[in-house]
Parts: sequence; structure tokens; C-alpha cells
Amino acid sequence: MRSILVASLFLLTAACASSPETQPAPVAAVAPAPVAAAAPAVAAPQCYNGDLGNFQAVGTVASVSGVKVQCKLTSDGKGASWNTAK
Repeated sequence: MRSILVASLFLLTAACASSPETQPAPVAAVAPAPVAAAAPAVAAPQCYNGDLGNFQAVGTVASVSGVKVQCKLTSDGKGASWNTAK
């Protein structure tokens, strides 16, 4: 019984050792990345009104927490903030 087991292990080992190695599949050339779409339009600066729970456009006059304020552009023109209204 042991001889059959030893013989089968020998044949299995010999079969595995004599099998040809598989070659890895060739790597396909990588396609160039698609050109990025144009940048989305930049939204106009706005001021957030917490009393109303939404954004207000530049130039809007509102009463925030009982104080009369106006939404004005910042000095760099990239943002907006509430300033006291005249």
C-alpha cells in the first residue's frame, strides 16, 4: 500500500516538474488619458444669510440678526461678505 502511495507521489511530482511554464500575457500599450473638459464656470460670490438659511447675491440688503447689512465683494473680488449698510 505504501509503495502505491510513494509511486503516485513520485509521478505527480514528475508531472508537475515537467509541465511547461506559462508565459505572462503581453501588456497592452496604455492609451493616453482623455483631454480634460473645459473648466466649469466659476460661480459669482455670494453671502450666506443664516437667518434665511440661503445665499444672497452681491448687493443684497438684508437684516441679519436685527442689523441692517449689505452683501459686498471683498477687496480681491473673489468672495463676498456682509458689511453694514448705509
